[in-house]
Amino acid sequence: MGLRKSTWRAAGGLIVLMVLVLGMVWAYWRQRSGDIADGETHASLSIRSSSFADGGNIPKRLTCDGAGLSPELQWSSPPAGTRSLVLVMDDPAFGFVHWVLYNIPAGTREFAEGASTQGELPHGASEGINDTDKNGYFGPCPPGKSQHRYVIRLYALDATLDLPSGKTKKELAAAVKGRVLAEGQLTGFYGRGSE
Repeated sequence: MGLRKSTWRAAGGLIVLMVLVLGMVWAYWRQRSGDIADGETHASLSIRSSSFADGGNIPKRLTCDGAGLSPELQWSSPPAGTRSLVLVMDDPAFGFVHWVLYNIPAGTREFAEGASTQGELPHGASEGINDTDKNGYFGPCPPGKSQHRYVIRLYALDATLDLPSGKTKKELAAAVKGRVLAEGQLTGFYGRGSE
């Protein structure tokens, strides 16, 4: 009887430990691959691209298999009180950050295709570090032949961030906390096996 009781206690302790570990993994994953302003958005922005349709395939010229150009982007007017815009592009399933861009002037409404890769971003905008440890845009480059999902998120902030260029997505997430007025997103897919 005593052995059975201790077995149940050990099993219960193991279950509690597993739940704690899974909770920590989930929290890390959510912070790494999720929305940097999770739960703080009050309005929405409309974001679109002539480079690819929302939910469509990202063309090869925007990837590591092509010229690696950053996409053309356009968006709606942000809400009153917007002081700057922030953009993050990542592969949420794998937590890989492809583009971090902040302090985009509030009056900006578009980027031309290749703006990051050709150094044609608006004056004042700062690019952060992607997960290749370089500043600027790094196009989709999925391993293997499976198709990956890429999300571009645009945020309207009530402030200009006091950050130099070269910050990471994690550092940006801490800086935007409580400052997001609106958010929009654009999703694209790319896989080498679908060419």
